[in-house]
Amino acid sequence: MLTPADALRALRALPCGARLLDALAEHDDAWIVGGAVRDALLGRVAPGSLVDLDVVVEGDPEPVAEALGEVVAFHERFGTYDVVAGDCFYDVVRARAERYALPGALPDVVPSGLEDDLLRRDFTVNALALNAAGELHAAPAALEDLEAGRLRVLHAASFRDDPTRLWRLVRYAVRLGFAPEPGTQQVALEAVRAGALDTVSGDRLGAELRLALGERDPLAVLHAAQNLGIVEGLELDPARVAGALALLPREGARPDLTLLGAVIGDGAWAAPYGFTAVEQRILDRCAALAPVPASPPARPSEVAARLRGEPVEAVAVAGAKGDPETAGTYLHRWRHVGLEIDGHDLIAAGLAEGPDLGRRLAHVLGLRLDGELPAGREAELAAALDAAA
Repeated sequence: MLTPADALRALRALPCGARLLDALAEHDDAWIVGGAVRDALLGRVAPGSLVDLDVVVEGDPEPVAEALGEVVAFHERFGTYDVVAGDCFYDVVRARAERYALPGALPDVVPSGLEDDLLRRDFTVNALALNAAGELHAAPAALEDLEAGRLRVLHAASFRDDPTRLWRLVRYAVRLGFAPEPGTQQVALEAVRAGALDTVSGDRLGAELRLALGERDPLAVLHAAQNLGIVEGLELDPARVAGALALLPREGARPDLTLLGAVIGDGAWAAPYGFTAVEQRILDRCAALAPVPASPPARPSEVAARLRGEPVEAVAVAGAKGDPETAGTYLHRWRHVGLEIDGHDLIAAGLAEGPDLGRRLAHVLGLRLDGELPAGREAELAAALDAAA
């Protein structure tokens, strides 16, 4: 583990960290807190990382926020300022203590000092604060747990007060390679068995699930979550997940939804997590779409007709369940095949408007896909007109 001075140098080596430390040098009541300090002490601060930094101020946070960049939002309930400066994002908040009126409810907050602010946090290894002068403050046992690679809650009711911390427990365990200490593991299991997650809204649980899917090893996080009992019913097949992600187009696709779609057996699994209608449809189709057949023996036109209009994420999952080569060919080639003619050309050639036009165009597209018709307007129009017979 690094010294506070070395951790400070690591933070200053980053553009967002240097900007923050320069601003904090003029405010001796302001501290960098949380994961940035933890990672700096662990020597895990890499170039290009830590563009999102948390700041606690013992006093009025507004001057600190304004010194950092553009204040884009103020959350009055928590006294928090969202600040943007180029590619850097800062969360500036007044030091506070928290009380939970009901399990799972958002906390009631009152202004307080740095020590109380550290004690309100999720785990000891995140209850760390470092100022621009290199002074380090830590909650009890925080530095020992950081050195030992342990995750420890700061009080026994932590998961009852805020059950989303259960998701954070598995995320940090996988990301950091840390293990929950026995007492924390026990109270986590007790909270799950007592139904603590039932006290939290779907939107908040969905936010935690999205963070899990955004981790470096999201499948490992889902494994840990299922082992703890946070989720159930997931089919955690690494080969299927890897296959689906490998098929996914690089542009315009959602790897997170593809991964989740590859491990759920029914789109209804995701319904409680507050996904948008578009996201939910993608997950529904990921779960429902039949495996992609091999081509041959299936004709390209048959495969395309089955997959046309399906989300690319669902096709990738269906390809991983079926024939990956055919799914890949559809995603990267067949779905982009089009015609040079349209219904207006058929009307101009003397055909009447109606559903028959669409059937003719679909027939010609099938011929193109199956390699039975050369490209070009004349060949396509002739085939469309001939289809009347």
